[in-house]
Amino acid sequence: MLKVDTTPIWIDSSEELAALCERWRGQKAIALDTEFMRSRTFYPLPALVQVGDGERCYLIDNLAIDDLQPLQDLLLDTGVTKIMHSCSEDLETLERLLGAIPEPIFDTQIAAAISGMPAGLGYAATVRELLNIELPKSETRSDWLQRPLSESQKNYAALDVAWLPLVYGVLLKRLREQDRLPWLEEDCAALVAAARNPQPPELYYQRVKGAWRLRGEQLAVLQDLCAWREREARLRDMPRNHLLKENVCLDLAQKMPKHVATMAQPGLEGRTLREYGDILLSIIERAAARSDAPPPLPQPLNRREGEWLKALRQKVNTLAGQAGLPPEILVRKKELETLVQSAVPQLEGRLAGWRADVIGEPLLGTLGELRGEKVQ
Repeated sequence: MLKVDTTPIWIDSSEELAALCERWRGQKAIALDTEFMRSRTFYPLPALVQVGDGERCYLIDNLAIDDLQPLQDLLLDTGVTKIMHSCSEDLETLERLLGAIPEPIFDTQIAAAISGMPAGLGYAATVRELLNIELPKSETRSDWLQRPLSESQKNYAALDVAWLPLVYGVLLKRLREQDRLPWLEEDCAALVAAARNPQPPELYYQRVKGAWRLRGEQLAVLQDLCAWREREARLRDMPRNHLLKENVCLDLAQKMPKHVATMAQPGLEGRTLREYGDILLSIIERAAARSDAPPPLPQPLNRREGEWLKALRQKVNTLAGQAGLPPEILVRKKELETLVQSAVPQLEGRLAGWRADVIGEPLLGTLGELRGEKVQ
């Protein structure tokens, strides 16, 4: 095993950063992680960027460095693979900090699952399993925006990238031997695409629990309320539920009040009602007059569909066992429900990629047999 110096190296000048980024751009891969804070804001507050080059660990103080352009150039250099672990929030943080999404990435959590390890393993568990190294988790709830950081914080942050290059080496070898590296590349590319193209505000109503009960103008009202909440939360940089709770949006859509006074309820009262009442009322009025209400959302599975879902999940477990894969990496419950409820089931999204041969086509065949019809 290569020797890694886990002593954190603090980088707080533009000159140091530029020199290091130039050097790192000559490597095939680097480890990358971030620390951020997110409690009263919509967007993450970037507090630290960690880089591991396989030999040493560097902590980049983005709060002190004026010119972060070299770091952006490094992240966008497609000749350098960025090794990350469970990186969705890190991608969002880096986009917020640099206006850039790193590419290509090698997510070691996904790679571990595709190689046959349990799905969703944390970084410490992955390092323990592959390298037999125990990592402390003493600073998981730290204030990363404080300066100076404590030595304990610095050591913890350094360890988050110290062993990623070695984990990368082990998993890369396994995936190549299994001919599964293209699977990982496809899934990681999808992560990058999702980070670059977040869900439009107009689709957030689909996340609301109980929205399937609404039809016509009620659903149009919910759609417009949720879209307003999403845009306003981003504009004000505040959590969605601090602005307006999801259940309040649903209640307003169901009742479609005609006057501000009748809107009052827990979560929409006092100052909140005074500030947003007239705005919400105008949204409700306009949405109710729309001629293009969204189509009804899928209802909960009926008894027969529930039986089909159970059969499909059994099929997934069987195929996962045969392939030596965790079922969770193959298909999500929502994807199975969509197949079951579709008039003409088709492989879309993730199921249209490498999963098509492994799980997609067999699922379509099983569903066709259950429904007693030919499935395309």
